[in-house]
Parts: sequence; C-alpha cells; structure tokens
Amino acid sequence: MRTPLIAAITLTAAALVTSPAQAEPRDPAWSASWTTAMQHPTPAADNWSTAGFDHQTIRQTIRLSTGGRSLRIRLSNQYGAKPLHLTGLTVGSRHLTATFYGSPHVTIAPGRTITSDPVQLTTTAGEQLAIALYVDGATGPATFHEDGLTTTYAADGNHLHDNATGGETSHSVYYLTGVDVTGARGAVVTFGDSITNGHNSTPDADHRYSDYLAPRLPRVGVANVGISGNLLLNELPCFGASGVSRFERDALTQPGVYTVIVEEGENDIWDSEHNFGCGQTAQVTAEQLIAGHRRLIAAAHARGVRIVGGTILPFKADYMQPDEFARAEAIRVQVNEWIRTSGAYDAVADFARAVGDPSDEQRLDPALDSGDHLHPNDAGYAALAAAAAEALGT
Repeated sequence: MRTPLIAAITLTAAALVTSPAQAEPRDPAWSASWTTAMQHPTPAADNWSTAGFDHQTIRQTIRLSTGGRSLRIRLSNQYGAKPLHLTGLTVGSRHLTATFYGSPHVTIAPGRTITSDPVQLTTTAGEQLAIALYVDGATGPATFHEDGLTTTYAADGNHLHDNATGGETSHSVYYLTGVDVTGARGAVVTFGDSITNGHNSTPDADHRYSDYLAPRLPRVGVANVGISGNLLLNELPCFGASGVSRFERDALTQPGVYTVIVEEGENDIWDSEHNFGCGQTAQVTAEQLIAGHRRLIAAAHARGVRIVGGTILPFKADYMQPDEFARAEAIRVQVNEWIRTSGAYDAVADFARAVGDPSDEQRLDPALDSGDHLHPNDAGYAALAAAAAEALGT
C-alpha cells in the first residue's frame, strides 16, 4: 500500500509531465522545417549514389514548411565508406556561405551527421531554398534519398556562387538531410513509406501529403521522413532501414518534434510475398505488424511525443491474383481495425477511408488514384493531408 505522502508525491510528479495525447506546439530553439531520410547507396540508372561525386557542385532545391529568423543545415554521411570532405556550402539566391565551427570547409566521418552554424537568413513558410555543395575530390558512394521528387543538378567545377543548373540531373537528394529554423513552434514529423514520401505525385510541385498539411499548421514545421519501399519490420537494401530500427533517428530526434504521424505496413504485406527486384523477406502476420506499431508508440511516449496512427491504404487491383490479394487484404483489414479501435495511438488519421473508393473500400477511389492502384495522385495526397489535419485537431 502507498502512504498518503508517497501518493501525493506521485500525483504531483504526474502533473508536471505533459501527456503525449495532449502534446502542444512549443517554441524550441530550433524546429525542423524540411527533412528527408537517408538511405544506403543503391545502384540505379536514375541516381548517382553508388558513383558519388568528384570535383562537382551539387545544387538542390527544397521547400520550407515554415519560416524563421535564421536557419541551419544538416548534412549526413550516414552510409559513407570514407570521410566526406566538403569544400563549401551556400544557401539561397544570395549564395550565403554556411560555416561549420566557423570554417567553410568540413569533413564528416562515416556514420555521422553534422549541423552548420546558424545562417542569418529570414525565411517564410513555403519558400523555396537552393542549397549548393562543392566537393573538390572523389567522394565514393554517397549517402542519399531515393525518389526525392525534386530536380538535383550536378555540374563539374565550383559553382557555389552562381546559379548554374547545367550538367546532369537526378530526382534524388544527396547528403542533405535537414533544414531547421528558429522562431517556429515545433515540428510534426510524417513517418512512413512511399505514401508518405509522395511517390507518383508531380515532380518539382511539392504535392506530397506533408506539403498539403504544412499550410494548415501555422508556424509549425512539417518534417517528411518517408522512404519509398520502406518496411516496418524488415530491411531490404533498396528501401532504407526498417521502420522500427530507424524511428528513433529519423523521427524522434528531429528538432522541435512534438507529434509523429505514422503510415507503415503495406510493403511488409507485399514484399514478404514477392521479390520486386530488391530481395524478399519472410511473410508477416497482422499480429507481427501490430507488435511493430506498438514498438513505435512506446518509443514516442518514452520521449513525451504524441503519435498518430495512419491506416493502410486500399490496394486492390485487377492484376493481382485473387488468392494473393485475399491473404494481403485480410492482414490490412485486421491491422487497420486495431489502429482504429485499440486506443494504442493517441489519435488516428484514417487514410484508408480518405482515399478509398466509396463503392469498394478495397480499392483506391479512381479520382484519387495515380494509376498504379497503390499510390494516390496529387488530389489523393491532398485528401490524406485533410485526414491528417483532422487527426491533429486542426
């Protein structure tokens, strides 16, 4: 039995802790305004990750979800095989030089991420920002993000202080993993697979669901850490570390994070049955997926972070074998029912219903389908943002 004194102390301590279910935006020193999750170099015709760079300028354009009074840049050599030597980095149309510990040059050890010194640049929500990196030697294989949906330019020579966009182009992101701002009220992180990453949305248009969500959250950053092909429970080399293993690094350590929206599980269902060119894992059950979701919830709550569960989108298509679809659909239905009714998540974003066909809940609404019956189109991503906003109470 607890004595009255012990009980009083316990109640007082509990009152001082903000419940994750009631987490509110705050004014941290830094808030993530743009992010992307890093991946291991992967051979493909449309990215330069395995070849890396040599005496080249890499120019990348990002869109800030919220503005601020100053900013800083985060760079990653998470999957590099050797130290990454950067000669310089410039930001914006004025080509402001970013420094690291006071120097324009920086070396990033393998497995490490580094943050620049503050750059005194006032920015606004929705502003596009060009960031240029120059390497004056061979980098070896590059840490990157596949399916970035924005055009990256690589030009020979040092173009840090001009607007050169010649040379080769790619739709992947290299080394650049985050941009943080001061003066925001914190950040909401969108965590998941290709649905979160915005696959099949219009390139260079910023039509991911996180992009549509950002204007609904004034002075709050929206940090997208989706990876196309990502699995919750297992890792395939083309599709990033598993959701359960990367959640801490990619979601919970984002500057200013107070809420995470999770959308994961569809690839576990399909990639455990088929090999789409990047390996195959053992079949999973609904119970295993639910256990994976519980791990994410526990990790978020341990940090005092609110966590919102997104239901798995419908994926019925005529090209699927009936018995294979029946197996997959049974898992999807069971996991979605648990997300909706268990109360384990602090709130639910019912993505499945937001884009499902009103006449057949097993399919995407044809008006919101990008054409592959798995991923929404731009209007579909806007519908997901509306569901997310409703779950956030905005």
